[in-house]
Amino acid sequence: MKLAFLGTGTSTGIPQIACKCAVCNSTDLRDKRLRASVWIEYEEQNILIDCGPDFRQQMLTNKIEALSTILLTHEHYDHIGGLDDVRPFGNVSIYALERVNKHIRVAMPYCFREHLYPGVPKITLNNIDENPFNIGGLTIQPINILHAELPILGFRIGKMAYLTDVKTLPDDAFEHLHDLDVLVLNALRVKTHISHLTLDEAVELALKIGARKTYFTHFSHDAGKHADVESTLPDNIFLSYDNLQIEF
Repeated sequence: MKLAFLGTGTSTGIPQIACKCAVCNSTDLRDKRLRASVWIEYEEQNILIDCGPDFRQQMLTNKIEALSTILLTHEHYDHIGGLDDVRPFGNVSIYALERVNKHIRVAMPYCFREHLYPGVPKITLNNIDENPFNIGGLTIQPINILHAELPILGFRIGKMAYLTDVKTLPDDAFEHLHDLDVLVLNALRVKTHISHLTLDEAVELALKIGARKTYFTHFSHDAGKHADVESTLPDNIFLSYDNLQIEF
């Protein structure tokens, strides 16, 4: 299985507009972060998790030419804002909570009318909950998590779990997080945030879950420079960066 980090930034991306801080002015390419999304390849399957407003740029940069499946964690714009740009891929199936799919129908009504205008995205909305489902030969296990008080989803696929925009994990989430080769977990910044894990909170949770390797994502510019932060982390915890690819 191959995992590609298409974007590793929070909703504002890095550099943030009109910001002159040291992180936004960094010349280290690892500090240039598009909105958070990952790409998964396994045999004949290719799966996108979240489709933010940088989707077009991410597809072109990574030379991705086929897409049939999108998993959505939740309905915030930095996670769905690129859905109109799936048009070149033909028929695309979206799997999300019923609440999220209702939001998409309201935001993109032109995709669901009886008589479709030529050229609109061809998307099929599939409602999911905490029960596992299959895509090709892959079993996808949704994981209930909390983004402040908003219920959203993470996903376990094989021995990889992707959890972004986490603030807290319900107790039943941990039953799906044992024996992981790879955990992807958000770590927004140093200071406390109402709806995201801080770096220290993310380290504590990562150590509790105990994956063989953990990669942090969904950073703001307040997290610090990549090189400075990664040097402080435990040996099996890393900062992801845009266009990083790993195989496991």
